[in-house]
Amino acid sequence: MAAYVISEVEMRDPDAFEAYRTLAARTIAQYGGRYLVRGGKAELAEGHLPAKAIVVVEFASMARLKEWYASPEYAEALKVRQTALERRLVFVEGATEA
Repeated sequence: MAAYVISEVEMRDPDAFEAYRTLAARTIAQYGGRYLVRGGKAELAEGHLPAKAIVVVEFASMARLKEWYASPEYAEALKVRQTALERRLVFVEGATEA
């Protein structure tokens, strides 16, 4: 079952942010993930829209997602992330067949 990384991102440092995006994208692809949403324009339908960019990445499974997140390759991106951006990160399993 597919699993998703949902992230609300707020940039802190533009140069570090670009470095993080490059490193993260490379590792996501390496672990079979793909971006579904990457900071596109958001339109509020209900509730309160966070003042942050939204990113959604799909992986084949929760196990693969967690393998990516704990990987030595992504660890390099996490080091840069500390100065690049503030975020809330959520892992979610996809819908099961009804």
